[in-house]
Amino acid sequence: MDSIRILTRLREGVLADALLEDGCLTELSLLPEAGTSILGNIYIGKVRNIVKNIQAAFVEIEGGQLCYLPLEEVRAPIYTRPKKQEQLLPGDELFVQVSREAVKTKAPSVTTNLSLTGKYLVLTTENRVLGYSSRLKSEQKARLKAWIEKWGPLPSGLIVRTNAGGAEEKELLEEYHRLCEQYHFLTEQAIHRNVCSCVLRSRPAYLTSILGSRSESLKEILTDDRELYEQIREFLMEEMPKDAGKVRLYEDRMLPLKALYRLEKGLADGLCEKVWLKSGAYLVIEPTEALTVIDVNTGKYTGGSKKQKVIQKINQEAAKEIARQLRLRNLSGIILVDFVDMKEKEAQEELLAFMRELLKKDPMKAAAVDLTPLGLMELTRKKQRKPLLEQAKECGI
Repeated sequence: MDSIRILTRLREGVLADALLEDGCLTELSLLPEAGTSILGNIYIGKVRNIVKNIQAAFVEIEGGQLCYLPLEEVRAPIYTRPKKQEQLLPGDELFVQVSREAVKTKAPSVTTNLSLTGKYLVLTTENRVLGYSSRLKSEQKARLKAWIEKWGPLPSGLIVRTNAGGAEEKELLEEYHRLCEQYHFLTEQAIHRNVCSCVLRSRPAYLTSILGSRSESLKEILTDDRELYEQIREFLMEEMPKDAGKVRLYEDRMLPLKALYRLEKGLADGLCEKVWLKSGAYLVIEPTEALTVIDVNTGKYTGGSKKQKVIQKINQEAAKEIARQLRLRNLSGIILVDFVDMKEKEAQEELLAFMRELLKKDPMKAAAVDLTPLGLMELTRKKQRKPLLEQAKECGI
């Protein structure tokens, strides 16, 4: 599957970061140029209070922002001062990383398991194991494991990303050394910084998106902004030299980049409640405070007299579009899908298996859990960035 990443100003003060796969808009993020996201930033946080009934701590970071820290996820935190007690207490100062942005009324979430991310590897401070992307083949894992074992004892945990499957040993080793330098900076120098200060800022979101793109499928990175072009090119030369030739400055002023790829139409579709399918059927997507509900309707579909076959065809088409809409709208948490009723148990199981296969392609962790007794399909998708609808509101769209 060939993909193109596009970075352009959708309007004054708003950047659009879009991904097209085989010509179809699959991801879209709106980034306000005036504000900066704190997602991925590492701070020296101060525990302000612990709420035992929800098993969470509230940690203060830069600017007096309080963040939510689940106590069950605190395993081996890095404190700025030695502690006699293992239990987390109010007043403790420790490293935390923002793992999820604030969404609506919910505070940002932080973790004590710091992740330093590269194109091929992720260094982690608490999960002290060697892990591999599930998308890597067994022969790739064996080759990578043989290389990593030669590096000696690891100072922390290490996750090998999908992109590592096509990398050379030298590239992996160079990136590993860069990540280790960041880790030593945190534990030896940044540990002495002022409480609540940010000690390591994450890359801009669009660079993180590029870094996470699969090299073998990413064919081009397009931007019509020279400043962005220079920044992306410099980033690629430093961290992804193999992909440096993929960035291109689009200079046709007669046809703007956003018009060429119909990004404004894609945005409008991504914010619309109703999504029409080619068959004439349609989806109704309704986000609520607790979950997202998706209803599949036959609409204008006319597919012959065999009713159950017609329904099966509609549901499969809907499943494909739902998988795309989850990424396009950045829907997360619990998603309930009310497909058109199918009487046969075998057809229901087939649809569930089909959806599971589709969600494997999602770069964000997503799963089709099960079918409820009422026939609703339960999906989950990891929360990280804000949904497209909330991004649009913040950008005044």
